[in-house]
Amino acid sequence: MKQGRVLVIAGSDSGGGAGIQADIKAITMTGGFAMTAVTAITAQNTMGVFDVHPIPLQTIIKQIECVTFDIGVDVVKTGMLGSVEVVEAVAETLTSACPNIPYIIDPVMIAKGGHPLLEKAAIKAVRDLLVPKAFLLTPNTPEAEALTEIRIENLDGQRRAAEALLKRGANAVLIKGGHLDGDVITDLLATVDGEEFFHSKRIESTSTHGTGCTLASAIASYLAQGDELAVAVTKAREYVLKAIETAKNYGKGHGPLNHGWVLGA
Repeated sequence: MKQGRVLVIAGSDSGGGAGIQADIKAITMTGGFAMTAVTAITAQNTMGVFDVHPIPLQTIIKQIECVTFDIGVDVVKTGMLGSVEVVEAVAETLTSACPNIPYIIDPVMIAKGGHPLLEKAAIKAVRDLLVPKAFLLTPNTPEAEALTEIRIENLDGQRRAAEALLKRGANAVLIKGGHLDGDVITDLLATVDGEEFFHSKRIESTSTHGTGCTLASAIASYLAQGDELAVAVTKAREYVLKAIETAKNYGKGHGPLNHGWVLGA
């Protein structure tokens, strides 16, 4: 019986808007229990990423092993991994430490301000080692383009990229449409059984830092509590949209979401 336990493997964000900090907030606010394996410490704020300190591989592995051995995991969610070596270590450790559970793979590549969070050489490693393990892959359109080398300019491009990623072994793909032009954002959920479209009116806001991390973690949280995939995506999108709508405009750049809106914060 699922108990809402989510292990997040990702980097930290000192500004609190994305990364591990956003993951913990989103999972907690949606009723799950968050555990973490930190892959890197970043010095960042709403204006950008100013420094990245990678965590040693053995420490990343040991974090994963410790929580899975003692507490147990219902769903794993990955975020910023950074390098080929980390991708390889995470893929191997997941297979040995927590097999046969859903992996939500958020292929984080570039920070909101443009700083690279994944080495170019590691894109192939993500495609070869993590995409085939994904219960759900959650790329935005630039990430999907990098993984498939398919140009995405509209819904047709989203569909073609999703098909390519399913052929690479992903169980399901959610290609987010926020980077495409238009007043309505369409996210495409594709599985071997078909497609489902999620539409929402674009919210004009600069407080969108950490949107991808938050969405993937909220989906993971709902899945870890027993929801079916389409239901988890629907509920997670509603949570994120409200978090953008109620954001408090912190900082001078791309501000964080209001993860605590559930509490009336």
